[in-house]
Amino acid sequence: MIEGALWRRWVFYNIPLILFVFVLLFPFYWMIITTFRPDGELYRPWNAVNYMPFWTNNPTIEHILYLFEETNFMRWMLNTMMIAFVSTIISLFCGVLAGYALARLNFPYAGGLGTAIFVTYLVPQTLLFIPLAEIIRNFQLGDTPWSLILTYPTFLIPFCTWLMMGYFKAIPKELEECARIDGASRWKAMLYIVIPVAVPGILSSGIIAFTLSWNEFIYALVFLSSPDQKTVPVGVTSELIRGDVFFWGPLMAGALLGSIPVAIVYSFFVEHYVSGLTGSVKG
Repeated sequence: MIEGALWRRWVFYNIPLILFVFVLLFPFYWMIITTFRPDGELYRPWNAVNYMPFWTNNPTIEHILYLFEETNFMRWMLNTMMIAFVSTIISLFCGVLAGYALARLNFPYAGGLGTAIFVTYLVPQTLLFIPLAEIIRNFQLGDTPWSLILTYPTFLIPFCTWLMMGYFKAIPKELEECARIDGASRWKAMLYIVIPVAVPGILSSGIIAFTLSWNEFIYALVFLSSPDQKTVPVGVTSELIRGDVFFWGPLMAGALLGSIPVAIVYSFFVEHYVSGLTGSVKG
């Protein structure tokens, strides 16, 4: 009986989990190995003597140095950080207010409006960038960070609104009603009672919105053209892929360094704030 349970655990849990973790982490491992592998090993034929595709005995930082010395990578990082941060703040502000209104205020067609807002998030960006490009051109915002700061909320606000609407619905109405009975206005009840309880949801929405902004490619590719104005996803791919020549070392170095800020945001906020605040709310 025990052996059968162990066998089922390995077949239906352990082995699928190991395969999932391997498939999930292997691209990052390959990215790290390629970043520190010298060109002589990168372009060595697979049937060459002492060829090791998954390891290197001669690690180098020449690709990272090339990235900082021969490209505008630091400028791309600053552009991406600023655009992602500002667009996330705008989207969170609008999403929190809209989510609260749809979850708490009783007005006609509130449910249908919430569904319509979420449906707008599902509209592909490949359909939206053409009319948005016309708007950006009319306001003369092309090739500036504002072209992305003002267009990213078009898909971030619906997502944040839908996420916060569900989180506000999970907060007991009695908390807000007690504050209203004690004389607080709806605005004060929301600001001092509901919003502090919803901080884990707000942080979660902000982290996901920041990640979506950081990784966005289509709008950045269409609206930005100057090398100094590009973001990391567009700058790395456009400057390090020239025709049919792929600079694999700097490409992987750019991808590795470009993923570090998002990893820091996830690990820091989720571990120290979201999980802790959620635990304190449950307690």
